[in-house]
Amino acid sequence: MTQTDTITLSLAHSPDSDDLVMWWPLTGITNPDGTPIDGPLGQPQLDTGPFRFDLVARDVQELNELAINPGADDPYDITAISCAAYPAIADRYLITRSGGSFGENYGPKVVVAADSGLHSLDDLDASVKIGVPGVNTSAFLTLNLIAPGFKFVPMLFSDIPGAVKNGDVDAGLLIHEAQLTFGDSGLRQIGDIGQWWHSDTGGKPLPLGLNVVARSLDERYGEGTCQRVADLLTASIETAVREKDASRMHLQINKGDRTEWDDPELVDKYLSMYVSDLTLDMGDTGRAAIELLLGRGADAGLCDSVGSVEII
Repeated sequence: MTQTDTITLSLAHSPDSDDLVMWWPLTGITNPDGTPIDGPLGQPQLDTGPFRFDLVARDVQELNELAINPGADDPYDITAISCAAYPAIADRYLITRSGGSFGENYGPKVVVAADSGLHSLDDLDASVKIGVPGVNTSAFLTLNLIAPGFKFVPMLFSDIPGAVKNGDVDAGLLIHEAQLTFGDSGLRQIGDIGQWWHSDTGGKPLPLGLNVVARSLDERYGEGTCQRVADLLTASIETAVREKDASRMHLQINKGDRTEWDDPELVDKYLSMYVSDLTLDMGDTGRAAIELLLGRGADAGLCDSVGSVEII
């Protein structure tokens, strides 16, 4: 590889707003078809050196499954995953210091229909059927720590409110923006697993999503590549946080049918929850939270043991 070689890296993220705004500075603001908008904001806002980034949005459970069962090669050079999925890929990926999402006395919510006989997390037992956004999600792992043995129906996260409203499931485990909009569907909250975790752990944040880079980047492009890429990701998030108007523009251009993104107060509230100081740099607090959640998961037989985790 020479200094003039271009290295194109695939960067996969979930389609929710916090993931979508974090990475536009690496490519510039783009239209839904991937073409850049006109003007300076349509160009990368950072000097990315030899690196170019190919952004891909996919459901988080799909990203978990692809990372865990990749086939011949790692599907993405950089990818969002659920914290709960990390033990299965720890030998192939490194957690980046930035880009994670943590629930700080809040998190995924369990909701029911308005007339349901369920009223709290204590009511969840083996007879309750719950719609969940994937069995590798951190929300699913944590709910199993709270109410082991419940019946679960995996489904796309955006289908869960409708399944609860229609009676297809007794309750739903909500992630992404649905945590804030479930009332529009006439649903009622019976528990917040982030609040449960905060209380049960003496105030620790609940690690939900992580950003990881393939360890093979160092082998393919030279020692230190993983760290260089991780530093660029941090710079991208810092830029997205600083350039709030541009970040909102990027969301509006790429909102698709997500009408909830037309509400700037809702978007700002969600982004303030999941693009926090811990997103910019999880530090020792985030590392300890990850080790605690995965340690409890391993003790309960819900995931493999990883012990201490490596952060770059």
